[in-house]
Amino acid sequence: MNFRQLGFYILFLIPFSVSAQTSPQFNSAELKLGLKKLNVLGSALYIAAHPDDENTRLLAYLAKEKKFRTGYLSLTRGDGGQNLIGNEQSELLGLIRTQELLAARRTDGAEQFFSRAIDFGFSKTSDETFRIWNKEQILADAVWVIRNFKPDVIITRFPEDARAGHGHHAASAIIAREAFIAAADPNRFPEQLKFVEVWSAKRLFWNTFNFGGLNTTSNDQIKLDVGAFNPLLGKGYGEIAADSRTNHKSQGFGSAKQRGQSYEYFSHTTGVSAKADILEDINSNWDRIPGGTEISRMITLADKNFDIDNPSKSVPSLINILNALEKLPNSYWKEQKSQELKVLIAGAAGLWFESYASEPTHALGDQIKLRHDIVVQSDVSINLSAINGQKQEIELKNGVLKNIEGIAAAEAITEPYWLLNNHELGTFQVKDQHLIGKAENPAPITVKFTFNIAGKEISYERAAMYKSTDLVRGEVYQPLVIAPAITATISEKAFVFIGNTPKKVQVQLKSFRNASKGTVIPEVPRGWTVKPQKFIIELLKKGDEKAIEFEIIPTEASEAGNFAINIQTEQGISNRGNKVINYEHIPLQNLFPIAKAKIERIELQTKGKKIGYLAGAGDLIPESLQQVGFQVNTLSEADVMNGNLSQYDAIIAGVRAYNVNERLSLMQPKLMEYVKNGGTYLVQYNVSSPLLVDNIGPYPFKISRDRVTEENSAVTFLEKDHPVLNYPNKITSKDFEAWVQERGLYFLTSLDPNYKRILSMNDQGESPKDGSLIITDYGKGRFVYTSLAFFRELPAGIPGAYRLFVNLITK
Repeated sequence: MNFRQLGFYILFLIPFSVSAQTSPQFNSAELKLGLKKLNVLGSALYIAAHPDDENTRLLAYLAKEKKFRTGYLSLTRGDGGQNLIGNEQSELLGLIRTQELLAARRTDGAEQFFSRAIDFGFSKTSDETFRIWNKEQILADAVWVIRNFKPDVIITRFPEDARAGHGHHAASAIIAREAFIAAADPNRFPEQLKFVEVWSAKRLFWNTFNFGGLNTTSNDQIKLDVGAFNPLLGKGYGEIAADSRTNHKSQGFGSAKQRGQSYEYFSHTTGVSAKADILEDINSNWDRIPGGTEISRMITLADKNFDIDNPSKSVPSLINILNALEKLPNSYWKEQKSQELKVLIAGAAGLWFESYASEPTHALGDQIKLRHDIVVQSDVSINLSAINGQKQEIELKNGVLKNIEGIAAAEAITEPYWLLNNHELGTFQVKDQHLIGKAENPAPITVKFTFNIAGKEISYERAAMYKSTDLVRGEVYQPLVIAPAITATISEKAFVFIGNTPKKVQVQLKSFRNASKGTVIPEVPRGWTVKPQKFIIELLKKGDEKAIEFEIIPTEASEAGNFAINIQTEQGISNRGNKVINYEHIPLQNLFPIAKAKIERIELQTKGKKIGYLAGAGDLIPESLQQVGFQVNTLSEADVMNGNLSQYDAIIAGVRAYNVNERLSLMQPKLMEYVKNGGTYLVQYNVSSPLLVDNIGPYPFKISRDRVTEENSAVTFLEKDHPVLNYPNKITSKDFEAWVQERGLYFLTSLDPNYKRILSMNDQGESPKDGSLIITDYGKGRFVYTSLAFFRELPAGIPGAYRLFVNLITK
């Protein structure tokens, strides 16, 4: 990702993000917009549950048309959703969606915040959601964000009832209403008042909607046209919104640009009511703070006199405004506008400065060599006064690039702050109050530059980055990574042992420092034996890797638990692995999770060994089956169309394969022929739209939105004597214990009579649903369609899920 494109983002994200970003470069239109924004002292906060819930058109309209400071509080990071671009799940998917949200905000001009709530999957009611979330803690987080952000108006995406369509959605509206009230109450969360003040927003609205077959808008609601065109941007807000929403690539949310009028509707929830406009009676002028009237006059004059051909002419007037502003009493808006002014002064002066490290990764405790690049591209008089407090006194000349060497210390590993500590099912554990609400970690290394600009001392901070040139992508910025000296990455998230059969487990060691030495010490739960009991290792060069192997031996007395790795070095004990998430649409994510993996002993019989796999949206089913002895081959279109499919004991379609693989329509006749000739074809869940094949199975059925979200819900066997419940493993109710997140999703309905319904299940208070697993004989073979969440259960090492899945692919 090219972080040079952050200019507009920085201009509209003051002050939370500007201090730690690379240097913005503004064109004259952006500077003009920044001047106009200086004269607006208003803020709006949008609240919902997930990445993609936000109304990007409204956010863009508020941020860039109304020029309000605008934020989106997503209670979760989308950890429980599905992934259309890879096989990352849970926390790793949440990390991807965090970065996608930040990219969306860079596009629409809003800021991004999160609570500590975890997206644990689909929830049908807010009551269920609050049984899993720590409601009081999530409410405290929302209050904290409100007290820091100080919104004049708060807007929710959803109502508090079933119309929200998701328990998390309804819960986000409840949290928003309660936080609206609690933020103004000094008796609620008083521990926060050591750092912030109480805040009373003026009103709370629900942004009603008309989608998914549900229209909650009405003519008696406030109506707002947010489809305006901004000539300085050269875009309408429908175009900006589409670009913003398209950043949600892991969810397949590529959006077409919309132009022209577009109305949003708002229903009053609480606070001071409004008649015609959600921003009605909100004082967003400078007279909202003492002494501000003169500041407004000065900004208006600077805007009027702005020279689009020579923005640097505005620097003296901008400095005069900053001097006048600094004389006012301390206040929230004084701080906000001071930061905006400093950014505009540097932009108008053509002042560009950045800091780089010579390498992308560094070990904890290392000294990092930095290079600071500075250039002025105007005739404004600018001197570099200091870097990190050390005097420089360097005169900067128009167009002459200055390079200065520096050094910094690597003081903490760059693990995402919400993943540092073990957490419960519904809530991340964060110990530092000041991190709560933030979208990501502060930069590991920041550099403070102090300049004398036309006689005014002004300081800025920049995040030190790693910059490289890619032959295809060009100049690429990458966040610095601070790592343990040695990491130990276990090859799988969970290992399944069949009976008392030993298994060899690989651990990949990596050095982030030259001449790294240590002792690798494995740990296993009670009833297990591990050999060897330690490894003495030495990695000579930074970046060196070495695979080591342990043999883990189960017994009848083995208890389920974790296989964990500790690395003892001269600097102490480390227990971190290394995981890299690399997609071009987000910055490289390099994280260091605890080095552990679940180990589980199960009784499992398998028949047949060779499996063909058709890739879908991404899952870990092939790796999971390989663990229990299956040979899994990923099938190409050529393999299906021209290969010998009879060699496979079963073929499996990955999750949502019929939604994402356009070539399946051509392969479908061959797959049905494979079944007819005696093969077993198992299809995992899909959604009803877009469906790229009219009939997935040999006989018709439809895909509904039914699901069972309670992972411990009772399961009824409808066909007790069917082979899939008896061979080669006898399936009992015990096999449905300890499932994670959900039973299944997008169950089938309107089944042809040739299909047998195998299971029935339901969430509390709902009628039984029998579309989670269907089977039919077709010719000499068997067709299986399952909406059960095997894509979650097998990677989590759930014994019963393995036993049932093996039965489904065994004839």
